[in-house]
Amino acid sequence: ALQSALQSALQSDLDFCAQQQMPNTAIGIYAILHEGGDCDREDPEDVGIIIEGVIILQDLHDNATAFHLLFGLMYVLNLSYPRELRYIFEFCQKVLMELDAKKVSNKIQVLKQKLL
Repeated sequence: ALQSALQSALQSDLDFCAQQQMPNTAIGIYAILHEGGDCDREDPEDVGIIIEGVIILQDLHDNATAFHLLFGLMYVLNLSYPRELRYIFEFCQKVLMELDAKKVSNKIQVLKQKLL
């Protein structure tokens, strides 16, 4: 009984923390695990996309789908990459997806040469 009460309190604290962070999220993907779930062994209960603190899409099947849809949304909505994530997005776009691969920043070019 005590363990159950502690788990419930911890989960409500985690939910509260997640809800507090959403309005501060410029762009991101969230994943909610099943209660007591293991992220390495099972699919999440919910995966979604947040843009400017608002859940834009939810109930997606997996992180890969969310990632692809996020790129599509950024293109359709003509959004700039968030400053702190620009190199990650540039790497994914230009190296992994080979979109506009001729115009690559120096940092990404160096990384690409090291990896390939």
